[in-house]
Amino acid sequence: MKRKLSFNQTLLVGSLLFGLYFGAGNLIFPIELGQNSGTNLYKVVLGFIISGVGLPILGVVASAISKNDSLFEMGKTVSDKFAYFFTTALYLTIGPFFAIPRTSTVAFEVGIAPNISEDKIKLFLFVFSLIFFLAVLAFALKPGKVMDNIGKILTPTFLILLSVLVIFAIIKPMGALAKNQPTKIYQKNPLFTGILDGYNTMDALASLAFAIIIISSIRKLGVKDSNQIAKETLKSGVICLIAMSTVYISLSFMSSSSVNIMKLGNNGGRILSNISFYYLGNFGKILLAAIVIVACLKTAIGLIIACSEIFIQMYPNTLSYKAYAVVFTLISFLIANLGLQKIISLSIPVLMYLYPLAIVLIFLSLAYPIIGKNKRIFSLTILFTAIFSIFDLLKALPKNISSTDSISRIVDFAKNYLPAFELGFGWLIPAIFGIILGLLISIIKKEKIKEINL
Repeated sequence: MKRKLSFNQTLLVGSLLFGLYFGAGNLIFPIELGQNSGTNLYKVVLGFIISGVGLPILGVVASAISKNDSLFEMGKTVSDKFAYFFTTALYLTIGPFFAIPRTSTVAFEVGIAPNISEDKIKLFLFVFSLIFFLAVLAFALKPGKVMDNIGKILTPTFLILLSVLVIFAIIKPMGALAKNQPTKIYQKNPLFTGILDGYNTMDALASLAFAIIIISSIRKLGVKDSNQIAKETLKSGVICLIAMSTVYISLSFMSSSSVNIMKLGNNGGRILSNISFYYLGNFGKILLAAIVIVACLKTAIGLIIACSEIFIQMYPNTLSYKAYAVVFTLISFLIANLGLQKIISLSIPVLMYLYPLAIVLIFLSLAYPIIGKNKRIFSLTILFTAIFSIFDLLKALPKNISSTDSISRIVDFAKNYLPAFELGFGWLIPAIFGIILGLLISIIKKEKIKEINL
């Protein structure tokens, strides 16, 4: 039995983690904010990295530290009912309802759509997504090879392809970083806006799903001790953090300088396509198509595997792994044909509700050495977070719903009485109150703070 991983093995696991994370939104959102944040670029990018890189790494590490192999086990610390609700909701969100369909639509929007006439978009999207998801399913039906397929093949391929574009941008920049006035959304509280932008990657949610793949991969490499698994997860996470931050900074800075040459855009895919064409002409379009297809393919594979494995664990007497993989792939294919903008707009209210719950669960799990699995602290903190996150969900609903009298009154109440609500963090003070209340009750009742319920 190995006591720790070699450097090459740590690099491999870090590559796997990067490959699982870096997919659809990870390419388009840094490009969008790079152009639109203007002179607030640094603050927005920092916020984006906090929630788009820092939180996802902490999510995987939290699972390892708290000795939970899966989100389902982590959720049971609150209650069995919460574990079923939150795990199912989260996996469907990062799985067949939103994140997996988005991988296909982003690959199509960025790599294929710019070369097709508008009247043929729907037909080509259907054909492309069919081929894309058949390839995803072929890989996902072999979950035992996920480390080889993603860590050794797809991630290095993606990084090599992306490096070509980034090197050209460094050698021949379009100009200085943008000096333009930030667009309206980035003018006030740019750091917090950047943090909320990071929600769109869904990576903090995905971290709680991918943890089972990373921990399992480390075990397969010979590490069995739970404390050492946590250390190896952290080391692999640092590698992933450096790689993702470097790519995000490169993409956002490249996009910012593009304002000197091209107009502001609100579609990150089209902006990236224009940048590629500027540097490399028609070859740039081919290169970009290869970059996004590989990036999105590897994430979709990881998500299908993670979703199928957790549903077997949660609902053991239903379908087989292969059946779940087929069903989730089929649902993803159907939803992908709604188009990218529709998928993003539908996902935002759901993310505004689930993200606070995920963040709280991650930090409570990171506090395992202090509070263990104290059910009272976990349940009260999650309860207050779940209640007050409803206000964020209502605020993020489509305008035709959020502007109705009843919803408007509720949102106005939250604006007036809930600290940090306008920043997108109206749940934060209630969550802290839940932690304090849980601690106080435990102390008053003379319970052990570190109440381990294994």
